[in-house]
Amino acid sequence: VFSPLGGWQSLGQGEQRVLASYFIRKAVTTAGFLPAAFASDQAMSAFAAALGHLPPTVEGAADNKLRESMFEYKVSEEDDYSGAALILAGLRMDDAEGSVYYMSAADRCDVFVKIAECYLEEDETVEADGAVTKAGMVVESIPDPENHTALILRYKSTYARVLDSNRKFLQAASRYHDLSQSNTDLVDADDLLQMLGKAATCAILAPSGPQRQRVLGLVYKDERLSQLDSLPEFETHASEVLTKMYMNQVLRKDEALLKFEKGLPLHAQAVMGDGLTIIERAVLEHNMVAVSKIYASIYFTELGKLLGVEADKAERVAAKMVMDGSIHASIDEVDGILSFQGKGSPLVQWDESITSFCLQLNRVTDVIRGI
Repeated sequence: VFSPLGGWQSLGQGEQRVLASYFIRKAVTTAGFLPAAFASDQAMSAFAAALGHLPPTVEGAADNKLRESMFEYKVSEEDDYSGAALILAGLRMDDAEGSVYYMSAADRCDVFVKIAECYLEEDETVEADGAVTKAGMVVESIPDPENHTALILRYKSTYARVLDSNRKFLQAASRYHDLSQSNTDLVDADDLLQMLGKAATCAILAPSGPQRQRVLGLVYKDERLSQLDSLPEFETHASEVLTKMYMNQVLRKDEALLKFEKGLPLHAQAVMGDGLTIIERAVLEHNMVAVSKIYASIYFTELGKLLGVEADKAERVAAKMVMDGSIHASIDEVDGILSFQGKGSPLVQWDESITSFCLQLNRVTDVIRGI
């Protein structure tokens, strides 16, 4: 009936809606029909045609029940996450309690989170971003969030993953770190440690600046940081890369940094418009800040050698960082000199040195206690 040769197209619009509604109600209410029918391509085509020609309301919200069953089948049996997301996105949801399509704020949030999770499985970040944004608009309306802790954690985790996939590493790092601090029995300690590792990764990849330094500090001061060395995907984070970044030490392109770069997910290995990879740019900007802590002024030829790049590239990076406020400096293009400013008084520098020493001493003490 629903195929092009079955007379479906010859019916009027009203007749199509009545037939589609009847067919879906029968499919949902007939014992044993679903999910067995999902294995048939002909049945799936009929469902798709019927779902596209429905009246404003179907008795018992049968169309929503069918979509939910199709979603579960596509995820569990076919691994078709994009198709499952499209099916679920067609759910009719109403916040009016008298409606047959009424869904609570928590239920609507759950739908949007599931859609976003499916799109992330297929690396479709634009669609995932749209779905998680809708979830964010609903999650604040949940009247009893304490009873939906698991759902809210799923939303926060999905949001962090979307930010990460969209290369918004600073925001993602902050979100991952917040999740790693979750004090609930619903999340295993190993999963919390994974979140801390992702926070470290995103903090390292984030653009240089005070906010990044703050997030680096939060991760660095986490007492579980040393445990990341036991995880293969994060073993270079604590002792090698993140520590040097937080301490404003110059990073060399050694084995640890190369291993860190190779372990990055594909979206974080992309080459940007300036010809640098994300980690190359992050390390270059970090080293520029580290150099500003050591030198009062430096020739670009020497700066390029320190940074491992040509002098003209070092000048371009410095100019960009001066413009966005990442470093306080002036450029003498005639003599090719970069002069750093705003180092503060000797007392301020002394205070910063004492703070840095105390942090390192605390870390050594923690290591000794763990032996």
